[in-house]
Amino acid sequence: MTDTQTSTVRGDAELVARAGDLFDAVREEFVLVAGDLDAWSQPELRSALARRVLEPGKRNVAVRKLLSPLALAAEAQRALVRRLDAGGTRMRIGSAPFPHETIILDRRVAIVAGAPSPLGREYTVTASPILVSGIHALFTAAWDTATDLDVYLRGDIPELAPEARVVLRALCAGNTDEAAARSLGTSLRTYRRRVADLMAVLEARSRFQGGVRAGELGLAGMSGELD
Repeated sequence: MTDTQTSTVRGDAELVARAGDLFDAVREEFVLVAGDLDAWSQPELRSALARRVLEPGKRNVAVRKLLSPLALAAEAQRALVRRLDAGGTRMRIGSAPFPHETIILDRRVAIVAGAPSPLGREYTVTASPILVSGIHALFTAAWDTATDLDVYLRGDIPELAPEARVVLRALCAGNTDEAAARSLGTSLRTYRRRVADLMAVLEARSRFQGGVRAGELGLAGMSGELD
């Protein structure tokens, strides 16, 4: 698809050929929204685009990257994210997956990624002021509700006491309060108090919210490891 302001390309190489000069032209703001830092391009192409944005003489370019918790799943990724943050890139972590990974250049151009495909990922490149403004507004709303990287890293994985881990396992199993209390050899009142304590640790106002929070932090997957 091509018109005077919007076009669609397929694959990383075609994206660089079509939009590489747009990265050269960035002077004010570079915005990226992604599930993780490997979401955009092959490593060498991604590095080439990054150099074009941050080449000497562009030190005043504001760089903001909004990532999902998946970007912090591995220690190597965490280390890279920390280095970028320390180097001046503003990093925030969102609470949910993003429907479309996106790059916005100087609020003039937006690049929206389609789903991965064996034939090559599609990228829609638009300079339509209405589209770019709308995409940037969606980014701003997500950015404003996301968590700064340092805050997230200080509190992303709460330390759970053994009792809380057992309760989490029971909740993940979908047991009723009565069945869970019996299996743990405790009273219903004590079990519910422990659930309330767990919700407080997870900063959740409901069990549903607690389950979502545990999933975001990777704690739900710990349940199978608990004794």
